[in-house]
Amino acid sequence: MSNPNKNAAKGCLGVIVGLVLLTLLSASLYTINETQQAIITQFGKPVGEPKTESGLKFKTPFIQKVNMIDKRILAWDGTPNEMPTKDKTYILVDTFGRWRISEPLKYFERLRDERSALSRLDDILGSETRNTIAKHELIEVVRTTKDRQPEQSTDIVDSDMTGKIGTLRPIRKGRSLLEQEILSKAAPKLQEFGIELLDVRFKRINYNRSVQQQIFQRMISERQQIAERFRSEGAGEAAKIMGNMERDLREIESGAYRTVEEIRGDADAKATAIYANSYNQTAEAADLYDFTRTLKVYEDVIDSDTTLILSTDSELFHMLKSMGPVPEPEP
Repeated sequence: MSNPNKNAAKGCLGVIVGLVLLTLLSASLYTINETQQAIITQFGKPVGEPKTESGLKFKTPFIQKVNMIDKRILAWDGTPNEMPTKDKTYILVDTFGRWRISEPLKYFERLRDERSALSRLDDILGSETRNTIAKHELIEVVRTTKDRQPEQSTDIVDSDMTGKIGTLRPIRKGRSLLEQEILSKAAPKLQEFGIELLDVRFKRINYNRSVQQQIFQRMISERQQIAERFRSEGAGEAAKIMGNMERDLREIESGAYRTVEEIRGDADAKATAIYANSYNQTAEAADLYDFTRTLKVYEDVIDSDTTLILSTDSELFHMLKSMGPVPEPEP
């Protein structure tokens, strides 16, 4: 007969061995998903090549440690920083970018974790952004395309930061090329840390708050100057139009008056010819015409309030004297 205590001891030993084997197996296996890559370290030092393929992997238990590193595109959001432009205008620049870990071994040896990487991104991208902004004027940072030119058919003006009014400045680079410049200068520096910089963009550009209201007031004043200039030009054009209209009106009136006088003169000449032909037929007709014209003249000259003194040899005196009394009507 077998000893029960011996069998129990064997069973306990088997369970212990199984647990040990299970522990060793669980400590030896690890998985990598599609969004991760792994660095195996032994006593804190990297061992072997980075594991970039997803799946079930093996390692030495208890001695080696798995350090997971993200393989996805990561975001960097910089803090807004105040910096001067080439024309000495202080602006607040807020930037963001996209990056990924392209060389995990170099990244792990130099930075270890994502927090250190973001700190390094802040230093390098912040420095390159400041250098780029300092080399260009404000208009290059604000406007997007470098091919934007003022239209020749208009006289639109734009205010500059000198407080004067000038024409729209041509853009040599524009905001997009400035972002590319920052990217091209910062990318080689980040490659030393195993980081691939994919993109850098300006999120927001604003004036310094201490001078923002002054800038707005200057812009309002410049817009008002432009509006006043347009108003004065419009008033000048209106005066020119009114002058031309008055001149044309006088020319039209003068031409019309000349035409009226010509028509009136022709009519008087024809009337005179008609009268002459009528009254020159006989001597009596001529005398009658002379008499009626004289009466017409006296009628126009003398009214009821006129005192007339006639000499004895005047025609009117003889005419009035030769007139007999008006016969009284018969009953």
